[in-house]
Amino acid sequence: MRCENPYHLFFTNLANPLKIEIMMSLRAKEKNVTELSNALKMEQSKISHALASLRCCNIVGVKQKGKERIYSLDKTTIPLWDLIAKNRKNVCENCLKSKEK
Repeated sequence: MRCENPYHLFFTNLANPLKIEIMMSLRAKEKNVTELSNALKMEQSKISHALASLRCCNIVGVKQKGKERIYSLDKTTIPLWDLIAKNRKNVCENCLKSKEK
């Protein structure tokens, strides 16, 4: 997969619900596609397609273990993920409160 506009692709990845679920699952533990598919109750083809996009931006990494590929959240992504998690509650609660008015 070729990144035509890396900023757009990067933030599109962060805004996609399936890709967020994949990132959350990989944050907990590295997994292969079958494990991700089972954990997220999603077809393997959809998981594989999402992983290709996440790999393009180095959000996830992959290593070969025998015949299987093991995916993990890229080490450079973890600080960003932690920052988002730290600020998520405060920012999102403010947004939700303003929408309720």
